Amino acid sequence: MINVLFICHGNICRSPMGEFILKDMVKKRGAADDFIIASCATSTEEIGRDLHPGAKRKLKEMGIPFSRRQARQITRRDYEDYDYLLCMDRANIRNTLRRIKDDPEDKLHMLLEYAGKNRDIADPWYTGDFDPTYEDLVEGCQAFLEYLGY
Repeated sequence: MINVLFICHGNICRSPMGEFILKDMVKKRGAADDFIIASCATSTEEIGRDLHPGAKRKLKEMGIPFSRRQARQITRRDYEDYDYLLCMDRANIRNTLRRIKDDPEDKLHMLLEYAGKNRDIADPWYTGDFDPTYEDLVEGCQAFLEYLGY
């Protein structure tokens, strides 16, 4: 079982979009039973909220299934429970380290690292544009699955 946790600031845009995109990809590859995939926030700002309406619109547009959910904040326990902690930007890395304290098993990475890119995924909560965020998430998820051999 491969346990994957997507992480962003509020857990209403990028990280849940990544969660649902990856779930769809592994399902289409017949590998859904090989994965546990979830998402969380570094902040407490959006705790309990569902997906951002713009994220819902973009996922619907692209035919990516999603379900109702509640934003939650990362915990130290998540570090033990997940094999990969995939962040959307450098601030997420810093803030995750503040919550988990250390990364001795090298589980914490930016998603686009797997696509050979050293840059952040834009936060559509600020930009209002979910298209480039979606494209980056798809690219990162595909590269991550290739890295895993899927």
